[in-house]
Amino acid sequence: MVREKRLTELASCAGCAGKAGAETLAQILVHMQEIRASSPDLLVGLSSPDDAAVYRMNHEQAVVLTVDFFAPLVDDPYDYGAISAANAMSDVYAMGGEVVLALNVAAFPDDMAPETLAQILRGGADKVAEAGGVVAGGHTIRDEEPKYGMCVIGFVHSEKGLTKGGARPGDALYLTKALGTGIVSTAARGGAASADDLAVAVASMTKLNRHASHIAREVGVNAMTDVTGYSLLGHSREVATASGVCLRIDAGAVPVLPGALEYAGRGIVTGGAERNRRHFGPDVRIEGSDPALEHVLWDPQTSGALLMAVSPDFTGELERRFGEAGEALWRIGEVVAGSGVEVD
Repeated sequence: MVREKRLTELASCAGCAGKAGAETLAQILVHMQEIRASSPDLLVGLSSPDDAAVYRMNHEQAVVLTVDFFAPLVDDPYDYGAISAANAMSDVYAMGGEVVLALNVAAFPDDMAPETLAQILRGGADKVAEAGGVVAGGHTIRDEEPKYGMCVIGFVHSEKGLTKGGARPGDALYLTKALGTGIVSTAARGGAASADDLAVAVASMTKLNRHASHIAREVGVNAMTDVTGYSLLGHSREVATASGVCLRIDAGAVPVLPGALEYAGRGIVTGGAERNRRHFGPDVRIEGSDPALEHVLWDPQTSGALLMAVSPDFTGELERRFGEAGEALWRIGEVVAGSGVEVD
């Protein structure tokens, strides 16, 4: 009897670690300058790259549109589908929006068991339902390497959306999830991660950023993004560049998933982390951190945290609201005048 391969055995590069490198993407976008859309109603597009596109429908409502998909980073098909869906929807939440509709984007081998495919799609559909949205269809192609994700549509008030570009000197920086999903899932693929460590990572990746986004929007944060394939340091640099400021991060205050530091210390890291370091590194200054922690800070995240810049006038309310809701929140640094990212 032929053993069906584990999902992760079919993936050459798993999760958001498979995201095209920032350097490659920048080169591609250079050649797209002449076709960049120009419209007064396109509030966020290629001219100001962010987590999702935002198009104004009227003076109160705008559409948020995003797409995200990747190869398996876990072997359980239901978890893979749920993680992929949560990751895709996170871009809408990073813009302060609410998910309403999703379409599946999938590629599967011809010989994959139908029950496996059904579990992947069910995991995605259940997660969209949890978000209050609905899966209305999609598109599937044949591919030896399975891939799954979603195109997601949401709505946001046309004047109350959030972007990477609003951070101001004096703001406090907050993170809503611990780091290390890339390292832990890579360790699990090689059989080096404990079942408990993987379970915690999966729970983090399947947790929606929905309510955290609700609180952030209601309190009135100045800037927000979700931490995914470009790592905490890469996405922090994007916020710094978009806002014209410097993000100063206290490395010791950054939350880390169980096992991530241990595995990184044993050399279990992702190729995506090295691509992040190579591209964003010139704008990131790191003082005296532990090498294993540095790996975590550069680690590509899948369905990662929201990173928020919050005025000091609202930090107390933000912390209170997160505490009352039972939502995790860590203060990891501050915004200062300057450029790039500093890690102390």
